[in-house]
Amino acid sequence: MSRYTGPVCRFCRREGTKLFLKGSRCFSQKCSMEEGRNPVPPGGQRFGRRRTSSDYNQQLREKQKAKRIYGLGERQFKNYYRAASQRKGVTGDQLIENLERRLDNAVYRMGFAVSRPQARQLVNHGHFLVNGRPVDIASYRLKDGDTIEVKPQNRKAAPFQEVVNLKPEDCTYPWIEIDYSKLRGTFKHAPQRGQFDHQIQVNLIVEFYSR
Repeated sequence: MSRYTGPVCRFCRREGTKLFLKGSRCFSQKCSMEEGRNPVPPGGQRFGRRRTSSDYNQQLREKQKAKRIYGLGERQFKNYYRAASQRKGVTGDQLIENLERRLDNAVYRMGFAVSRPQARQLVNHGHFLVNGRPVDIASYRLKDGDTIEVKPQNRKAAPFQEVVNLKPEDCTYPWIEIDYSKLRGTFKHAPQRGQFDHQIQVNLIVEFYSR
């Protein structure tokens, strides 16, 4: 599967909001979405494009925003939607739950990585244990109560040097319990609607795939 390797700040400009794809840069004045920088959508300045406000466009943009936040391709994202639509309950809520249960997302939420792309790389390189067993699959689906920790032999690696100095209250997600001194966290349960830091309008995504 091909993966986009170009500049990612263009995604934030296209969606008109911060997607937090570049870690600490997203919190600095260098971020293209900072106030006063007047970000222009890719190609907008050159071609004078105007954003349409049709229902289809709104649905498409919301779907694209969610894909980019979680770092997924179209086929992979659509598979998550199909799985959500086949489960009991509200499809949109099931979709977000499936995405939040990804191992790379949990590693990012716990603060072990500054962005989801970095979290995915750390997982793929085998830095973590899940319930004491090594897992190097970024899409691994976590269950309630699963414990994630950095491998003992990797705890002195550069990405984790500052993490050990954090306090449990620095993690603001109520569905996660964390002990930074041991570089260990617990995925207690799937988050509920309204608890995410990104307000994704999942109803628009459902409408897009239900056309």
